[in-house]
Amino acid sequence: MEEIKKEPVTVLFILLNILIFVIVDFTGGSENTVHMIACGAAYPPLILEEGETYRLFTCMFLHFGIYHIANNMLVLFVLGQRLEPVLGKVKFILVYLLGGLGGNIFSLLMETKKAEYAVSAGASGAVFAVMGAMLYVVIRSRGRIQDISVRQMMIMAGFSLYFGFTSTGVDNAAHVGGLVCGFILAALLYHPGKVSGRRI
Repeated sequence: MEEIKKEPVTVLFILLNILIFVIVDFTGGSENTVHMIACGAAYPPLILEEGETYRLFTCMFLHFGIYHIANNMLVLFVLGQRLEPVLGKVKFILVYLLGGLGGNIFSLLMETKKAEYAVSAGASGAVFAVMGAMLYVVIRSRGRIQDISVRQMMIMAGFSLYFGFTSTGVDNAAHVGGLVCGFILAALLYHPGKVSGRRI
């Protein structure tokens, strides 16, 4: 319990996702595609033709079924409790939200290019952003942070992407986009040991 108290933002995101999942599931079903669209899931024609760009954000807090949310929240908890203390609360929020948004935008671009549209929802773009940021931080921290090494992060990212590409119904573009955005955001936000100077 003491460990959890140190990472309030991670816990807040997890609780928020769970709360929204419960509400959606009880009001119409989390695996009901029509209901998910009504709740804010991403669907390219609605975003591009109807101007409902908010869906790129709201879809990050929706999940298709219990397994979907359980998997995402487990990875978020494992990585978040290690990354948040290093980045700080505000920067962690930026990585999660902007990285997830970037992953969803990349997914939208890929779907538009292929003209293959699907209803999308899930925090995986944001979770992969946290993963990408964690990879950058571990690299900058001489190859290890807490109990995670660069090799372990590479294996985790590799297996996560592989699992997505070998599974059906997975938005791999959001995963790749989130991972890259998270890495870039961490490069912009994380400056360990940076000393500021002043004139006298």
